[in-house]
Amino acid sequence: MNTLKIILPERMKGQRYDSALSEMLPDFSRSKITSWIKYGEALIDKKIFKPKDKVKGNEAVSIEVRHKNTNDWGPEKIPLDIIFEDDHILVINKPTGLVTHPGAGNWSGTLANALLYYEANLSNLDRSGIVHRLDKKTSGLMVIAKNIKSQKYLV
Repeated sequence: MNTLKIILPERMKGQRYDSALSEMLPDFSRSKITSWIKYGEALIDKKIFKPKDKVKGNEAVSIEVRHKNTNDWGPEKIPLDIIFEDDHILVINKPTGLVTHPGAGNWSGTLANALLYYEANLSNLDRSGIVHRLDKKTSGLMVIAKNIKSQKYLV
């Protein structure tokens, strides 16, 4: 767990907190920042605030960033047709018949399960780094984020 400490400058006075923090923390999505605020992981002077509340200026915000597994599914050894890979993304050719991620009636045997087996660190990303989906009956290329910065950019 890391604690981020941010001073919201005077120039942001009147902006919503979620918007101002998104601007100050470009490596994190606005929805992630909003979630931190709603769950009390972002505090101003050790007090909870709302995403829509307005910045007063020169406020000290502390955020507890917990790297936790946000997926309810586990790794499974399922072959992947990898077209391209670097430090930031993975491009796979999803075959017809492979479900993108677990859900009603398909709790295993999915692309998400295969990705977690291929790269365990993807468990630290929402939806195992998957930023879009293809239906079960559709084949095609899919781009998978390998880190938070890439995921935010792709989303």
